[in-house]
Amino acid sequence: MWAYLAAYEMPHDDPDALRRRVHVDYPVRIDTIIGLGKPPTLRLQRLLSAPGKMRGIEKVLVWTHWVWFAVPHATTAYVLIRRRERFGRAAVTTYAVFDLGALVYWLLPTAPPWYAHQQGRLEDADHTRVRRMMIEYGEQFWKHRWGPLYSLFAGNPLAAMPSLHFATSVNAAHVLREVGPVAGAIGWTYALTLGLALVYLGEHYVVDLLAGLALTEGVRHAAPALTPAAQSISRAVQALEFKARG
Repeated sequence: MWAYLAAYEMPHDDPDALRRRVHVDYPVRIDTIIGLGKPPTLRLQRLLSAPGKMRGIEKVLVWTHWVWFAVPHATTAYVLIRRRERFGRAAVTTYAVFDLGALVYWLLPTAPPWYAHQQGRLEDADHTRVRRMMIEYGEQFWKHRWGPLYSLFAGNPLAAMPSLHFATSVNAAHVLREVGPVAGAIGWTYALTLGLALVYLGEHYVVDLLAGLALTEGVRHAAPALTPAAQSISRAVQALEFKARG
C-alpha cells in the first residue's frame, strides 16, 4: 500500500508537467456516447441537483465517497478475522488492483469531469455547470478543517482512469461475498451506491468505472495462475527482511 501511495502521488510532484500530459477529451467523448449524446454526469446533475443547495441524498453520496478510504482495508481486516484461510487471496487481489491502477495513472494520466469542466471541455448547449459537490459539502461540513483534510487525501487530482474507488469496492464486494451472503449483499450495495456517487458528484466518468471493473475482474481471473509467483516473491522479500534484522 505504501508503494501504491507513492506511485499515485509522484506524478503530481510537478503539477505543470502533469497538466501538460493529462488527457481530458477522450473520456468526454466516450461518456457522451454512453449517455446517448450527453455525459451521464451532466444528465444526472441537470436532472437532480439544485444549484447552490445540498440535498440530503447528495450528502449521503458524498459520505459514501469519503467512507471509501477505509473500505478496502477494512474488508481485508474483516476477512482476516472471520475467514483467515481466505486472507491471502483477499489481500493480494486488493493491493494488486491498487498497484496496477497506479501504473495506468503514470502511463495515461486522465482528468475527471470536474477538471474537464474547468477547462471548458465538458458543457452542453444550456451551459450546465458540473458541480463538485464533495468540495461544496466538505467546506460546509468540516469548515476550517476542510483545507488540511483535503490536502492530506487529494494526492493526485488528475488520476481518474481507471476508477480505483470503484475497482477496489467491487473487489471488496467479491471478497465479502466469499465470506457470506449477508456480507456480500452489503459489499455490493456499497459498491453500486459508490458508483452512482462517483458519476453524479463529478468525480469520475462512467468509462472510468467500466475500466475499474475490468481491472478488478482481470486481477481476480488471473490470481490463481499468478499465486505461485506471488508466493515466491513474498518468500524472497521475507528472506531479505530476516537478513536485514540479523
